[in-house]
Amino acid sequence: MSNTKIRVENLYFSYRGRSVLRDVSVGFARNAITALTGPSGVGKSTFLTTLNRLWESTRDATMQGRVEIELQGRMRDVYDRGMPLTELRKKVAMVFQAPNPLPMSIAKNIAFPLKLAGERHRTVVAGRVEQALRMANLWHEVKDRLQDDARTLSGGQQQRLCIARALVLEPEVLLLDEPTSSLDPAATDAVEELLTGLKERLTILVVSHYLEQVVRISDRVVRFADGTIVAG
Repeated sequence: MSNTKIRVENLYFSYRGRSVLRDVSVGFARNAITALTGPSGVGKSTFLTTLNRLWESTRDATMQGRVEIELQGRMRDVYDRGMPLTELRKKVAMVFQAPNPLPMSIAKNIAFPLKLAGERHRTVVAGRVEQALRMANLWHEVKDRLQDDARTLSGGQQQRLCIARALVLEPEVLLLDEPTSSLDPAATDAVEELLTGLKERLTILVVSHYLEQVVRISDRVVRFADGTIVAG
């Protein structure tokens, strides 16, 4: 059985007529952390959005190529018409550069994706919220303040909250775009420790400009330059 979790072939991406990605072909192994590196503006963040089709809400953007991801044990063409977008984004979750807690309690932040998915059973929701917070190494810090506004958390806690929110739907792939760029060293250490623990359950792709971080956490480095992959 192949160890490939994600397979991208001949990917091209343009925005307002400008080439952003060109002829990108690459595979990613399951249960590993791959760091995507390279200068700013070379297409790393855009590449992440092609894996869960998040770019499709962007006007004047076009993509060509093939993206396949192993989901629930079989390779799926994520751009196939038979692939529901809601299912794809449950299984391929994304965490952004700046923490973005919703203006609601800690518990409701984590439960929000479950409610959107139609889960109404309170016991199930409470159990999944606790599980996600434990996976994000945040449970013991917030278990006595679950009804507090999530925006009262520290920056590092907010980012782990956002990771927990992504984990609550039990994804198979986690995409992170510069997840520690706004954090102090202690909070960065906490997020890095979290990610290295999560790879036992998930396939992780993380955009990072920090060489020291890449060395610490990644199993593989893929370098972008001028809209294509030049190493890795």
